[in-house]
Amino acid sequence: MTNLSPQLRQATPVVAVRGEGAYVDGEDGRRYLDFTAGIGVTSTGHCHPRVVAAAQEQVGTLIHGQYTTVMHPPLRRLVEKLGEVLPTGLDSLFFSNSGSEAVESALRLARQATGRPNVLVCHGGFHGRTVAAASMTTSGTRFRSGFSPLMSGVVVTPFPTAYRYGWDEETATRFALRELDYVLQTISPPDDTAAIIVEPVLGEGGYVPATEGFLQGLRERADRHGFLLILDEVQTGVGRTGRFWGHDHFGIRPDILVTAKGLASGFPLSGIAASEELMSKAWPGSQGGTYGANAVACAAAAATLDVVREENLVANAEAMGARLRSGLEDVAAKTPAIGDVRGLGLMLASEFVTADGEPDPATAARVQRAAVDEGLLLLLCGAWNHVVRMIPALVVDEAAIDEGLRAWSAAVQAGTADS
Repeated sequence: MTNLSPQLRQATPVVAVRGEGAYVDGEDGRRYLDFTAGIGVTSTGHCHPRVVAAAQEQVGTLIHGQYTTVMHPPLRRLVEKLGEVLPTGLDSLFFSNSGSEAVESALRLARQATGRPNVLVCHGGFHGRTVAAASMTTSGTRFRSGFSPLMSGVVVTPFPTAYRYGWDEETATRFALRELDYVLQTISPPDDTAAIIVEPVLGEGGYVPATEGFLQGLRERADRHGFLLILDEVQTGVGRTGRFWGHDHFGIRPDILVTAKGLASGFPLSGIAASEELMSKAWPGSQGGTYGANAVACAAAAATLDVVREENLVANAEAMGARLRSGLEDVAAKTPAIGDVRGLGLMLASEFVTADGEPDPATAARVQRAAVDEGLLLLLCGAWNHVVRMIPALVVDEAAIDEGLRAWSAAVQAGTADS
């Protein structure tokens, strides 16, 4: 009998047979509140009627029109709609399938445009599993171990992870920027540095938001030294943080923006955006791919952007995120095992620690498993898998948030009973 790889382990025992909004129905006949959203992918919820209709119509018209061979209307519509939400000046797009592919496309563009070899990455960042993307990933060894040698030219610099350092955000920010300057003086001189890539909120690294001072400091140094600022918005984009882009919280503009996950409500689609001037510096033939900008995925993405706008889902993410965070903080105040609650919008997490403040993956895992028993699906993240994250669909309402918080409270109580 043929089976899936034994290393493909499910976070929950649920076999999903149907999805609707913020819920999935299991093969066991039970309905579960899905606060994983396919790892932040089903932004408009499971099977939003308008996304389904757009995909169904496109399937009956043209499934695949390879976009370096022929143009197709869904791609034109998507480019136009993204132009309405992209940062000013980022007016040129390249599409691929996954976040990893888009990250590698951004890296390739940065190196070709600047003629410089090195890329700076922030400690705790996750950028993908393919070789170059994994080489830039430092959120956990499981993503980069066992297939060395990794890509050369990657230099790690600190991220202002205030809770881990035991500092306030201002102190952590000063430290991170000071160490970046030290890296540029001792390891990767500016003339060898093509770009720095950073997530506005660390994803797999534990849902740690950047600070305004840190990202503005990166922007200033990129401008001063002539390297590029790449923002990995794979998980933070398309309304997830209560702003359309995660960097909108911090008053900066990237040179290259990477997007994926919530862009097409579950269809595989990713892309990078840059100025036409910068994008034109890509070498001929360096951008392409068989399935990138698939017609059905583009139709779903165009419908997704319409739904996000017309149903005010960015504002909903901000409001429901505030409601969810308040409830998480209430639970944490009564639970010594929860050391920190953090995040932005509907990208929130609770970090579990031992009595002496060390990471506590065992308790986090017990709570996550107990949540399934309460009908709530959650995921882990963080270097030790000691952080439980919540990323519900942007369509989530007050009733679902409150239902999730009741389940969370019960799961925390059950999971920490013996700790």
